[in-house]
Amino acid sequence: MRHIAKGLAAATLALSLAACGGAETAEEKAPAALSAELTWWDTSDAKNEGPVFQELIAQFTAKHPNVKINYQSVPFADAQNKFKTAAAAKTGAPDILRAEVAWVPEFASLGYLYSLDGSDLTADEADYNPAALASNKLDGKTYGVPQVTDSLALLYNKELVEKAGVEVPKTWAELKTAAQTVKQKTGVDGLYVNPAGYFTLPFLYGEGGDLVDTTAQKIVVNSEQNVAGLKIAKDLIDSGAAVKPSATDAYNTMMTLFKEKKVAFIVNGPWEVGNVKSAPDFGGVENLGIAPVPAGSAKAGTPIGGHNYVVWSGVPQEKAAAAVEFIKHMNSAESQAFLADKLGLLPTRQSAYDIESVKNNPVVTAFKPVSATAVNRPWIPEGGQFFGALDQLATEVLVQDEDPKAALDAVAAKYKAEVVPGYATN
Repeated sequence: MRHIAKGLAAATLALSLAACGGAETAEEKAPAALSAELTWWDTSDAKNEGPVFQELIAQFTAKHPNVKINYQSVPFADAQNKFKTAAAAKTGAPDILRAEVAWVPEFASLGYLYSLDGSDLTADEADYNPAALASNKLDGKTYGVPQVTDSLALLYNKELVEKAGVEVPKTWAELKTAAQTVKQKTGVDGLYVNPAGYFTLPFLYGEGGDLVDTTAQKIVVNSEQNVAGLKIAKDLIDSGAAVKPSATDAYNTMMTLFKEKKVAFIVNGPWEVGNVKSAPDFGGVENLGIAPVPAGSAKAGTPIGGHNYVVWSGVPQEKAAAAVEFIKHMNSAESQAFLADKLGLLPTRQSAYDIESVKNNPVVTAFKPVSATAVNRPWIPEGGQFFGALDQLATEVLVQDEDPKAALDAVAAKYKAEVVPGYATN
């Protein structure tokens, strides 16, 4: 793996090899003198979030007129494999990528990312949320900086909940009752459960389950705790408390129903706040309730999520100064506050929470404690490969009515055969 031998001190070109010292730093250059052409793959929602990120890019290029940013919106579902293919071929990879948190250890282990240790990008590492920062570490080195953190919460329509006269539920059992009451008293469906792997995690965590035990190097996805958690999710649908989810495009179906006030409760993250806020019939953010995900018999548990800025290991040295300045701008406390204000995204910098617009943002205020208690996912190179099998599991159990235990056993077998073959099984 190609690493920067001695780190990237402030007196050298960020992201260049230590052996190539003596170059002028970005700080020593006037902004207009900084010149490069950079490609950035943005994996955010193209319609909802992309335009806001492009506003930040416009701010950067106004200050650095000789730096051209080739902005490319890459569908999130395609980006992981697309980046790996391009990086392996050493052609077509972006200079900078917005990577999902689980991708970073994998890409780093393959030698596709620069280590950022010692650079301006990690000089203020103490300012970052420790849980968000953890996803950027592998074997003691740092390969990214946290752009945004998130977790899942219970989102609800305040008007419908108040009309039904129900309390905001704190357990899955209470949510089942509340959803049934909403439907009975308002005629509107109470709940939509998204049949996707990431969205099953609160049910598994709630019973004390997990996917793997990295300390014991053991696959635990088919544990009895996870069987119990998956049965809770299935019962919400089977009982009629939740709508029977769509077999195709369930996520967008869920969001459409929620925005049109046709379902009262969903589980989702802060990335959808801007989308809900702009929905013409929802009633604005004032009608959006946000609460921790309901608890199971063990706890309330939601996965830590988010995205990081990473730099492809093939970036030429002459682009390094511009790349680091671009990421510094996009990830400053002020830029994170801008994103929080526009989209409700949760900053990863502690200092961003001291900015007035963030302090007074009710959505960020509501999500911050949810994220602070989120469950860390396994930050191992294989971590990004867990969700293909989980997505299939969720569809089989929640849509096709397959047996939870059998489906989880199949996931465990797939993990053993294809993802972590060195791990033991139950």
